[in-house]
Parts: sequence; structure tokens; C-alpha cells
Amino acid sequence: MPTLPAYNDTATATAFTTSLRGLRKAELPSSVDESLFFTVGVGLFNCSKGQQCGGPNGTRFAASINNVSFVLPSSSSILQAHYNGAANGVFTADFPANPPVQFDYTTQNVSRALWQPVPATKVYKLKYGSAVQVVLQGTNIFAGENHPIHIHGYDFYILAEGFGNFDAGSDTAKFNLDDPPMRNTVGVPVNGWAVIRFVADNPGVWLMHCHLDVHITWGLAMAFLVDDGVGELQSLEAPPPDLPLC
Repeated sequence: MPTLPAYNDTATATAFTTSLRGLRKAELPSSVDESLFFTVGVGLFNCSKGQQCGGPNGTRFAASINNVSFVLPSSSSILQAHYNGAANGVFTADFPANPPVQFDYTTQNVSRALWQPVPATKVYKLKYGSAVQVVLQGTNIFAGENHPIHIHGYDFYILAEGFGNFDAGSDTAKFNLDDPPMRNTVGVPVNGWAVIRFVADNPGVWLMHCHLDVHITWGLAMAFLVDDGVGELQSLEAPPPDLPLC
């Protein structure tokens, strides 16, 4: 049997993941229309009156992207509400493009004032065909973790990853714009970051979430709402007559 690296050999694991390359030159857009910065991490909710919660000091675990802890709608799916033009009461289209508060995301002593996210059902709207770049920044709120972030409906290019806080001034130079790997899931390193890019050419509502299942239940998710383009081939199809109701 081969000699494998130790389970905590971060340097070897990182050297492997960052060495991955695409099989051919990437078809990357020459410019970016939507430059997004998403913080991802775990926090805590205060326990509701009368509840018994198993988190630290009687709290319950929460998770969020840009301090929004995703709440699944109960009356209608987001896609149905969007198609029927009935977003009121189901979702709002004001998911933040950047974290509402900027701080040292990977410090060992994140202020407790930042531990509790806001529960909401929010989407981020994208025009059909727009070039989207997302910086996924891991945080050390309550506890750092490697978050495998997955997007439904799209493959994307992983341009770069690293540790610490993403610095646009220096880390942009590390982007692989020639032959980056194409994936539908990227591991955001513990207390680190990853940058992805894709073209929003698939209309509809698409969930982006952490693929650690318990983190989805805690709210580590958001949704992109991609508008229709021009013509039938760039537009969302009508639901079939026998579509089961939510």
C-alpha cells in the first residue's frame, strides 16, 4: 500500500488541490459583470423562549452567507413564486453582494456581536448572460471549517484559493485564467478563500449551499435568480400541467 499523507497534512493536501488544471484552455469571459464577495461560516442563534437547545450556553447552531441564514419558504417554492410573479411573502431579491460588516474574517477572536446572523429568504438577481465572479471567504465566527460550496444549475471555473483574508490587491495576481479546473463544488479552505467564475446562461432559481448537509439545515445557503434572456431558448419553460404542488 502507498504511504499516504497524515490526516492533518494541510500543506500536501493544498498542494494537490491547487495543482489541478483543466484539460483545455478555459472559455472565460474577458470582463466581469457581477463581482460578488460572500462570507461563509457558522454562528449561533439564541434559543426561543420555551425551547431547549443543544448549542453552547443554551443556543442553537446557525450558519450563513453574508450574515444571512437561509430560510426555506413554506408556502411556495421560490421558482414557482418567481414564475407566477408572486414573490411577496415568499422571498426578497435583496441578498447582499458584499458582507454587511467588514472585519478580520479569520482572526481567532471574532467579536461575539457578529456571531448571530439574520434569518431570511433572500435571492440575488442576475441578468441572463452576465459574467459572475464570486469570492468565497471562510470565516472563523464560532468555528472555522472547510465548506464544500455547491451551485445547482451551473459548472464554474475555480480561479484560485488561499488562506487568510482575500486581498484583491495581491491575490488577484494568483488567478489562473488560462486552464483553471471546472467544477460544480469548491472546497473553501479553513479560514481561507476561493474564487469562482461562471456565466449566468441558465434561467431560473438556483441554490448555492454548503454540501455538509447539517450546514444546509443551519442556513448556509442562498439562491441566484437568473432572469430570462431573449427568445424561447433563453427563457424559463412553463411548468408542465401535472406539476405537483409544493
